[in-house]
Order: sequence, then structure tokens, then C-alpha cells
Amino acid sequence: MKDSTEDSGADQRRQAHTRIIVPVQGTLRRAALISVAAGLIWPIQAGLIAWIVSAWVADTGTPENTSLAIASFVVLGIARAALERLSGRLLFDAADRTIARERETLIRREARNPSEAGSAEIAALAVQKLPLLQAWVTRYHVAMLRAAVLPLALAVLAFTVSWAAGLILLISGPLIPVFMALVGMAAEDASRQQMREISSMNDMLMERLSAMLDIRLLGATARAAGGFEHRAESLREKSMAVLRIAFLSSTVLELFAAIGVAMMAVFVGFSLLGELNFGTWGTPLTLREGLFLLLIAPEFFQPMRDLAAAWHDRAAGYAVVADLDALDEAQRVALVGTGTRTTPLDGVPSIRLSQAVAALPGRTVAVPDLQLEPGESLALIGPSGAGKTTALASIAGLVPLASGDITVAGRRLDQDTADAWRARLSLIPQKPHFSDEALGAWLDPDGTGRDPGPALKIAGAGPVVERLPHGLATKLGETGGGVSGGEARRLMIARAAFDDTDVILADEPTADLDAETANRVIDALLRLNKDGRTLIVSTHDPALAAAMDRQVEVCSLHEETP
Repeated sequence: MKDSTEDSGADQRRQAHTRIIVPVQGTLRRAALISVAAGLIWPIQAGLIAWIVSAWVADTGTPENTSLAIASFVVLGIARAALERLSGRLLFDAADRTIARERETLIRREARNPSEAGSAEIAALAVQKLPLLQAWVTRYHVAMLRAAVLPLALAVLAFTVSWAAGLILLISGPLIPVFMALVGMAAEDASRQQMREISSMNDMLMERLSAMLDIRLLGATARAAGGFEHRAESLREKSMAVLRIAFLSSTVLELFAAIGVAMMAVFVGFSLLGELNFGTWGTPLTLREGLFLLLIAPEFFQPMRDLAAAWHDRAAGYAVVADLDALDEAQRVALVGTGTRTTPLDGVPSIRLSQAVAALPGRTVAVPDLQLEPGESLALIGPSGAGKTTALASIAGLVPLASGDITVAGRRLDQDTADAWRARLSLIPQKPHFSDEALGAWLDPDGTGRDPGPALKIAGAGPVVERLPHGLATKLGETGGGVSGGEARRLMIARAAFDDTDVILADEPTADLDAETANRVIDALLRLNKDGRTLIVSTHDPALAAAMDRQVEVCSLHEETP
């Protein structure tokens, strides 16, 4: 009876093959056949070299009668190089398509239906791990076909010259795949541990960078550096474990290949010296035949050595696919709608929530009942974790409902209306985020070319732009490098003001700000509201909550789902 772990591992490998290899199998097969054809040219070249050298040694060869053989050798070499180049181009094209497909699927899905995986883990998978599939795609399957065809063909040719030479190859050759399989199991496990450590390292790095200010204020720099050093050392150990297995297996395989070639050289040398009188088909071994055997012996082992190296690439590929599969199976929030641009939803921008329950990964969160008319302002208050941010996301159609209804502009918020409703919203998240473009282009994402001055004035962000080294042409860092937290919030309010949307959703807009800065942000939000915008904020700030027309307390009503 098979062990269930072995069955599970076999199933995972089959699934990985189906996911990564099957879509490009046709290209890989063509590339492998071309590479095999290139490999079969070498025995012909070896025969030409053996004939030319033996003719020169026997004084029967002259430049005139060997020039054709020399030219043929050169032409065959060019043809062999051309075939290998064509094979490589096909392989790398297949690898690029595979990586691009997986990366696009990963990023598109996580952008629209995010899981609970951190951004660092997703980035590590997209940037560091997926490229490891290239070696698997470009090397393993070609190496498999070459190892299945070329050694057998060369062994047959060796047998036609000498049965002893053929036996040498057949006895020493199979030892390589045996050790390769034994090492492969350890390599796959080591690669999987390395992949996990890479994810952990990236998660820790992003966590420490986001908390760098607090770490410095608390005097915990040394402790943070020590923790990072410990994690880096763990990654080094995992990486060295993979390299150790690769180097040790390579040494073993090279040893057996070297022994095989050495045995062939001993047999040929002693046969030509007349010390060995067996192993041939009735006639003594000639110099031409001996040279031919010596030239094809290394090529007999080369495909198996290539396969042994590619075996490690396959192990690393399986580890990457295991991470992809785990992310595929992760619970995630499904985006309501398609996430595409569309015409704004018609109707008065009223909002009504009735017994709505948001569906989050593994749990549901009750959203408070409320009704909001155009131009009103509302504060969602309550303890941390009660569901204020979830309520805002539900109103924006970013989180699906398990039950209940949300009505916007007189229509039910669902797959058919979510995209059009979001066209009338502006979302101000708790953590500012700026794209890698000039501030002016970021404020005007639709490229309308309008003057951002009025929007900056509403948000009180005009002086912020004036202080920047290049004004609206300045590129801020992802989290607003070059401006303070309050200034970043005011810039985000300016973007919402520039959008001319009907509803503003702001998540903790005054969090972590001093009183003076928070008051500036509150004033900017109130100017938006007085301009006719409907405003909903989630907050712990009593001053911001008091500035709104109404307050609704969000109770912590969560329920775990199986």
C-alpha cells in the first residue's frame, strides 16, 4: 500500500506539470527535438575528426584529400550551433510566456480579489520566485528527451565499433540517474524551505520599514536590526542547504561520468598498445575507431549530467508552484463588479444599508443600518476591529455581502451596478499611497488637463505643493516620501476634490496626526462636504466625529464561518 504522503506529492507534481508545462508543451517538444537533432550531429563530426587524424598519422592524409572532411566538419558545427540557438530561442520564449501568464494572473487576482497574504509575500512571489520557473521550463524537458535519445544512440554506435566499449557505457551510465533521483528528493524539500524563508524575509522587511518611525522613537533600532539579522542568517542557511545538495550531487555525478570516460580511455589506450586483445568484433581496434570512441564517450554522459542539473531546477519549480497553489486556495474577498471603468450610475447619490453582513475570508461582519441623503456627513465610530473599515468597503462595493442589502442611487448595489457606483466615489484610505508619476498626473488620473489649483485650495494643500522641489512635477515616494502624514492626507483630499465625485469615503483621515494637523484635515473634509459632497468617515477622533452631521456606532458583531 502506498504512503498517502507519496500519493500527495505525486499529485502535486502532476498538477504542477499541468499548470506550468502543458500550456507550452508543443513549443517544448519542438525545442527538444531540435536540440536532439543538434546532438546527433556530433557523432558525425567525431567520425570526421577521427578519420582526419588517423589519415594524418598514417601519412595517407594530405590537405587536398582531407579538405572536404574539414569543410564538412565546419559546416556541421555551424549547423549544430544554429539548431541549438533556435532551440534556446523557443525555450526562453516559452519560459517568458509562462512567467508572464502566472504573474499577470497573480497580480490581477490579488488586485481585485485580495487574500490575507501580505504585499511582501505577493511581491516576493511575483518578483523573486516566479523567475525560478525559467530554468525548469528551459532545461528540464529538453534534458529529459536528450537523456532518453542521445546516450542510447551513442551506445549503439559504440557497440558497432567494440562490444567492450558499449558495455563500459551501459554499466557506468545508469548509475547517474539512480543518484540523481535520490538527490532530487532532498533537493525538492530544501527548495521548498528556501521559498518559505524568502516569503518570511520579505514580510519582515515590509513590516519593519512600515514601522521604522515607531521603532526609532521607541529606541528599538538595535533589536529590530538583530531580528532582521537572525532572519537573514536563516535565509542564508536555507540557501546554502540548497547549494550544498546541488554541489554534492554534482560532484557525485561528475565522479561517475569521469570514471566512465577514464575506463573508456584505458580500454582504448591499452587496445592500441596491443596489451588488450578482446572487446572488438574480430579485428584489432584501429586508431580511427579508438579516437571515435574517445570523442563520443564524454557526449554519452553529458545529457545525463545536464538532466541532473535540471533536476534541481525542477525541484525549485515545484516549490514555486506549491506557493502558487497555496495562494490559489487561500480565502479571499471577491470584488463586486468587474473593476473596469464605466459610465457613472444615474440617480440621486443616496445610500441605505439594511441588515447588511459583509463576507470576509473565514468570517462575516455585520454592517450597521443607516440611511444617508445627498450632501449629508456621517461618522462611523466604534472600537478598533469593530468593522468601520469593512463598512466603508461594503458601501464602495469592494466587499461582497453574505446577506442583507445596500441600496445606492435608488438601486441595489450588486455585480451590475458596482462599477458604475464606484465611478461616483472617491476613497481616501488610512494609509496614503502615491504612484510612480508626477504629482500633477497623480491628481489628474484621467488626464483631463484641468487646473488642479481649485482642488488644492479646497484641501488646503496649495502650500504643500509650493514647498516641493519641483512643484506638481515632483514624484513622491509610494507612501508620500517628502511630505508629512498630514500633508499626504491633504493631497489625497485634493485628489478627491479634483475628481468631482458625489460621495467621499475617508478611512481614519486624522489617525496618528497632532491636533493642529488633524484640524486642517477636518477643515478640508468639511469644505468638500459644504461643496455638496456626501461624506462618510470612519474615525476614533472625537473632534472629527463631532464635526459630522450624524454619528453611527459600529458594534463588533463578527461571526466565524467554516
